[in-house]
Formats: sequence, structure tokens, C-alpha cells
Amino acid sequence: MARDGGIDIEPGLLTRVAQGLRWVVGGKAPEDWFGPMDPLPPAAPQAAGRQFDYPVGYNLVTQPRQSEPIGFEQLRGLADAYDLMRLAIETRKDQIAKMGWVIRPRIGLNGAPRTAHDDPRIAAAADFFARPDGEHGWDSWLRMLIEDLLVIDAATVYPRRDQAGRLLALEPIDGATIKRVLDERGRTPVPPYPAYQQVLKGLPAVDYRSDELYYLPRNVRSHRVYGYSPVEQVVMTVNIALRRQLHQLQYYTEGNVPEALIGVPETWTPDQIGQFQAYWDALLEGDSAQRRHARFVPATISKSFVQTKDAGLKDDYDEWLARIVCFAFSLSPQALVKEMNRATAETAHDQALQEGLLPLMRWVKDLVDRALRDGFGWSDLEFAWQEASDLDPLTQAKIAQVYLAAGVLSPAEVRAGLGLRGEGGAVSAGPPFREA
Repeated sequence: MARDGGIDIEPGLLTRVAQGLRWVVGGKAPEDWFGPMDPLPPAAPQAAGRQFDYPVGYNLVTQPRQSEPIGFEQLRGLADAYDLMRLAIETRKDQIAKMGWVIRPRIGLNGAPRTAHDDPRIAAAADFFARPDGEHGWDSWLRMLIEDLLVIDAATVYPRRDQAGRLLALEPIDGATIKRVLDERGRTPVPPYPAYQQVLKGLPAVDYRSDELYYLPRNVRSHRVYGYSPVEQVVMTVNIALRRQLHQLQYYTEGNVPEALIGVPETWTPDQIGQFQAYWDALLEGDSAQRRHARFVPATISKSFVQTKDAGLKDDYDEWLARIVCFAFSLSPQALVKEMNRATAETAHDQALQEGLLPLMRWVKDLVDRALRDGFGWSDLEFAWQEASDLDPLTQAKIAQVYLAAGVLSPAEVRAGLGLRGEGGAVSAGPPFREA
């Protein structure tokens, strides 16, 4: 403790001095000899709970994804340039867009519905999501979002509201124009502070609060600001595949080496070579039947034949590239590789379909449930996918009968599962039990 006019002395310093004197006088080493010592005092005040060590002045950068190794435009360029990856993306979009869905009452904690199945809000919600943005149908609207989700992992929706705050439309926005804003802890600022900025022509154009924009990356990481899409995960593989495809294209468009070289006698002049070439072309060109006949040629020519045609343009490495891309999107490579055992192929197809679709289905459900809750205030309603089934109608009816007899499902829930309207039935979109 400091006296008047004195200075404060850290207690730990006195302890260390005393220990040092004991060591010098008595030869007794201190208890923490070569120990870990006390940690250095923090030099950054008010940093508790910071998510990651973001760059200084991060919010002053206007370009979205500026600190990432790969930009949005590069990811889109790779997805569009490599035809195999584009096919994988479109296949995923097809699979989820053709699935049926329903708006139904949310099941309560006690297992009973909170609201009636014939609530008029169910029909109103189904009508709204039949054309969520007021312009595109459900399938087209969903495909736009899944595109940005799979390619740049920055699917973004702007909930347009009227003057009273009621939800009018869910309008997709190009996620590549959205720049995230960070607070001092490296997290998304809460209202009323801006959480996102839309950058147009290189300049910040609009500020959005976190409750004014649905910014929905799927694969987020604690040390990154933006999501990590399947396209970004296989960037190196796609670059190799693009260069391989370019090499294969140049096989047909570049070069001057024919498929075979045939020597002629050294005494022949260029004119004689040209005449014999013209004779040979006229003899065989365009006539596949004549090519199958044997030909007698001078001895010198017959002994000077050099095959120059390259090996096959497709090998096992092409199948390996296809497997990598399909694995990134949880798709079965069955259609792109050599024939597989039928049972193995069917198992791989079903597994890939389930593993790839379920995360996307849950992502869409979270988006629609958020709109029902925040946009309409209907937290007792939920979005639900109609489970895809390959069973014939008779088998489905038998299964439903067993569930009814056991009390697992009610008649209203069976009708909802079939996508039927009527008494006790939920309102669905599309035909029932469409194949995934």
C-alpha cells in the first residue's frame, strides 16, 4: 500500500524479491522455478466474446468478400464453366423443386395441434407461397435461392412490407451484392444498427438491419465472415477439370499432326507426293466400304507407317473428377462412371439423395417458418415437406390403415399427407407423394 507522496508497489514484485533473496542467501529455489509464470495482462480492452480476429477497419471495405481468397464472381464463373458441376447443381435444384409441401398447424408440446386444420390462415399462407415474390412461382423462386446457396452460399431474401408492416413478398436478392457488417465482437450487429450493406456499382447503396433482410448462408464457419459453398470446396478439382477439358477441346481444334504418317520413296518429288495423296484420298475418302479392303502399296511405303493418333481422351481420371464433384453435392456418380452392381448403385443413389436433400429441405423449412413467424405472426403454423415415396397407392393405403388403427395418425393427418383438401385437411402445393 502506498503512503502519502509514495508510489504503489505491486505485491507480486515484493514476493519475487523475497524469493530471490532466499535463493541467494539460503540456496533454496523458489517454488515456481522454471515454471509457467503468470500470463501477460490483456492488452486489448473490451474484447471478451469476440468471434474471431477480423481485419482492422473491416467495415470500411466496400467490396463484398474482399478478405476471402476467392470472390463471388470467380465462384460463379467456375460453376458455369465446368459443365459437370453445372449439371450437378441443376440436378439438386430439380430434386428439391419438384417435391410437394404443405402448410400445417405446428404440433404443440403435449402432442396436440395448437390450431384447427381448417384454419383459413393455412389457405392464405399456401396461396402466398405459391408465388412468394409476387412474380415467380414456387419452383422458380426456390431455384433462384438454391442457386445462390450452392454456388456462393449467400442466399438472400428481402421481405417487402407495406406501411403497416405486413409481409407483401419475399424477393430474392443477388447475394454477391451483400456485404456483411461486423460489430466490435465480430458478430452481426443487432437493430437499430445496420447489419448488411448492398453494394452497387462499387458503392454502398442500402443499409439493412438484421430484421430487414434474410441473409441465409448454410455453411458458416467461426473464423470466416462468409459461407463456404460446395463449389468453393472443390475449386482445385474444378480448375484441373477445366484445363483437362480445354486439352480435350484442343485435340479437335488445334494442331497439325494427322492420325498417321506414311513414308514414300526418297526419289519422289513434291508433285509426285501430291498426286499420290490425291489418288489415295479419292480412293478412300467418304467410302467406308473401300476402307475395309486390302491395298497393295510399294515396299518402301509399306515399311514406313507411323501411327500418330493419341490415346483415348477418357480414362479413369475423368471418373475420379466426376466422383469428387458428385460427392461435393451429395449426388450419386452412377450415371458418370462405369457400370456398378445394381444393388450397390441403388443403395448409393438412395443414400446420396437422402444425405443431399435433407439439409436443403431443412434450410427451406427454416426460411418459410421464419417468414410465417416474423412476417405474419403465425408462429403456430409451420412448413412441412411431403415425404417422397416410391410406393404404389395400394401399399400407401395399407400403411395409412395401420397407422390409423394404431392411433399414430388421425384421418386429418392422413389427408394432409396425401395433399388433399377438405374437412380436416391441410392445404398442400402440388400433387401428393411426388418422387424425389
